Amino acid sequence: MGSTVIDIPQGEGVVPCGKGKTKKFLGICCRQMVLFLRETKSNRHGMRRVIHSIKVGIALVSVSLLFLLDPVYKQVGDNAMWAIMTVVLIFEFFAGATLSKGLNRGIGTILGGGVGCLAAALAQAVGGVGKAIIVGITVFIFGAAATYSRQVPKIKRKFDYGAMIFILTFNMVVVSGLRAEQVFEIARDRLAAVAMGFGVCLFISLLVFPIWASDELHDSLVSRFQLLAISLEGFSKEYFGNVNENEKKTGFNFSSKCKSVLHTKTKDETLVNFARWEPWHGKFGFFYPWGKYLKIGEDLRDLATIILSLKPCLQPSESSSLGQAVKEPCEAIVASQARMLSELGESIKNMKKCESQDKISLKLKSMRQELSLVASPSTVGTHHSAKTEGLGFTSFVYSMMEMIEKMEELAKQVEQLGQLGGFS
Repeated sequence: MGSTVIDIPQGEGVVPCGKGKTKKFLGICCRQMVLFLRETKSNRHGMRRVIHSIKVGIALVSVSLLFLLDPVYKQVGDNAMWAIMTVVLIFEFFAGATLSKGLNRGIGTILGGGVGCLAAALAQAVGGVGKAIIVGITVFIFGAAATYSRQVPKIKRKFDYGAMIFILTFNMVVVSGLRAEQVFEIARDRLAAVAMGFGVCLFISLLVFPIWASDELHDSLVSRFQLLAISLEGFSKEYFGNVNENEKKTGFNFSSKCKSVLHTKTKDETLVNFARWEPWHGKFGFFYPWGKYLKIGEDLRDLATIILSLKPCLQPSESSSLGQAVKEPCEAIVASQARMLSELGESIKNMKKCESQDKISLKLKSMRQELSLVASPSTVGTHHSAKTEGLGFTSFVYSMMEMIEKMEELAKQVEQLGQLGGFS
């Protein structure tokens, strides 16, 4: 084969790597880093993602030192890898999630290792062909039982990860016991490595800029009260002809905020499960009534559904033909409900008791009476000549009645949360 010679002209086509270019490159990198940090600082969730990533990095470096420190490595040996695996598997975004997975892993490892050691010891005592038979039977029984338990809703919700780790540890210990005589030492060393990894995760997750699932749940619930209040105000403006020019240009759509509230059930259940594992911190103590957050969230989703049902009930053409005797009371009722939602949300946000249930019931009863007067046949017949229009307005009034009932139930749940949660 022939060779090809490429001429490179001196100074042409060669990228210089002098100090000037290096400084320019470093300057660009610094500017990009500053912009990234500014954007992240303005975005609270983005900042927390960065913090979580740094914490995971610190945890991995800490457990990696187990391989470098001779005294520790002599104790656990190659089982130190289990500490690194523990960090990778259990370090979650929220402190409650990390604690939940860590405890599940610890319980699963202890139970799986303990039962596996007993099964391996029994198999070794029998010896011969019976050894393999006993191992096979115990693997089948405990594997099937643990797998079935993972399908039970209550166990799956809290201990699914622990059951999986039990299956994994039990099988590894009992099968390794077929060949290794030191099965108890293997189980002990692996448990020690897992405990080290869990300890590092727990220390960093709970003490170094902790990210609490309870705070996320609390803020998320409060924001939904505000979203629904804004949606009601937007509905009032859109259908009673009070939309200003700026809102027309921006194209405000109250239904989009309601839809965002509807898709929160899974998030609530997940956060409540994590929050229940978290220790006492800030304003949330042990046995805080997290179950009430699920009930309040369900009521808010029902309210969002009712608000969305208002859209086809009352068309703009119909609302413009309403007389002042109908229009003004309806606007006042919608505004009162929006204000009540904001007050309930502020009560939960500040953890302060709102108005008593009796006062709220009186206000809602007054709203119900006003709606009954507005929807009376004489009032509706005066302002609606077309039958379809009358039906549309009747549907609107019915939806408003449903909303008042749901508001009463929501206020009751918030009051109970205040009592159980120790609101001031």
